[in-house]
Amino acid sequence: MMRKVITPFSLGLLLLSVSGCSVLDTQLSIPKKEIPATFQTQKNTGTSIANINWRDYFDDAHLLKLLDTAVSNNPDLQVALQRIEVSRSSVKLANSALLPQVNLNVGGGVRKFGLYTMDGAGNATTEITPGQIVPVNLPDMYLGLQSSWEIDIWDKLKNQRKSAISTYLASIDGTNFIISNLVADVAVYYNELIALDNELEIVRQTTQKQQEALEIIKLQKEAGRANELAVQQFKAELLNTQVLEKNVQQQITEAENKINFLLGRYPKVIQRSKDLLYKTLPQQIATGFPSQLLANRPDIREAEHQIEASQFDLKAAKAAFYPNFNITANLGFQAFNPEFLFSSPASIAYSVMGSIVAPIINMKALEAQFNTAKANQLTAMYRYQKTVLNAYVEVANQLTRIQNLEQINVLKKQQNTVLQDSVETANELYKYARASYLEVLIAQQSALKTKLELITLTKQQRLATINIYKALGGGWR
Repeated sequence: MMRKVITPFSLGLLLLSVSGCSVLDTQLSIPKKEIPATFQTQKNTGTSIANINWRDYFDDAHLLKLLDTAVSNNPDLQVALQRIEVSRSSVKLANSALLPQVNLNVGGGVRKFGLYTMDGAGNATTEITPGQIVPVNLPDMYLGLQSSWEIDIWDKLKNQRKSAISTYLASIDGTNFIISNLVADVAVYYNELIALDNELEIVRQTTQKQQEALEIIKLQKEAGRANELAVQQFKAELLNTQVLEKNVQQQITEAENKINFLLGRYPKVIQRSKDLLYKTLPQQIATGFPSQLLANRPDIREAEHQIEASQFDLKAAKAAFYPNFNITANLGFQAFNPEFLFSSPASIAYSVMGSIVAPIINMKALEAQFNTAKANQLTAMYRYQKTVLNAYVEVANQLTRIQNLEQINVLKKQQNTVLQDSVETANELYKYARASYLEVLIAQQSALKTKLELITLTKQQRLATINIYKALGGGWR
């Protein structure tokens, strides 16, 4: 009898010693990559613009209305909100696992024991009530409570609860990251749309001038100062510009539909002001310091919570090697006849049992679970490093982009002025037969191209201010 008691206890001690070895080490680490103290080419720091609410960062009334609609209706955001609800329910489930489980049990049945069994032979000569032998078909009715409780000595359930909480927090930051991207995407497409509006206006102005030039060439042909080839060339150039106009109109339609899709609605006209394109941009962008990205970027905080969740999962996987301590209890009324069911205390039945369950045969399965949890934690660590590195690179790219675009803009404006003058000069020279019609066409083509490039450049500058805002972690507050 003593050996039967000692053997489970010895196995428990053996499992405790195995679980403490280095194979089940939960203190994992990877090579660290320190984030730089400042961004490349950083001149201005100050408080990061990421701390500015997007309703204050974007001051266009039409855009703000679109952003409000997007945050309310975007399908991806609605899916993310449901993921938060799922994570919240997982936390509640993990909390309940720490508490005793109590259930109401109402049941009934009939049992018949074989006559040549200990129970059957005993019942055949036993009175269940005075003067009444135990019936062959013995009814059994029960009404009471059943309870079970796993005592969390090794903190397995607590670690599972902490993992669920970290996953819940990660889902919140993941949703905030979706909001940040959503705000930036709507702002980007909105600015692309007003840039296309300005392109369309330039193309239409050019079309009108080319029509006027074509009429002049026709008159000159009638007067003998131009030939049919010149008329055909000017007409071909006019047709090419008209084709360009149709292409821009199609791009406007697609840009509007992209915005409507982000807003979770079917296509409709987007209200906007095309004059916003040339609104003065901020001369200095307050970036703060790279270390602030850890607090401002939702994707970094999400990755951090995922590391925490994987750490708790690893500890729970280690605790699975330890014996489980369980207590089960039952308390209720039990009788073979309904009229005796509530005859207290005779019909009261109860039981209490404690057990220790230690894994033996399935050790390989537990090792596999532990190794999986270990790999998941290392994966989360590397993903965190990648997310931080990506955030820093995004900010560094946008900072240099803003600086270079400013310099390109100055040069492009000078080029646009020169080419505008060249068009007027070519027209004047052509009137006096000092320039060919090809030179006039080339001057017009170059001027139109530069105007469109200047609009594109201005658009890129505005988009850079949006992208740096998102890269620094703005747009979700």
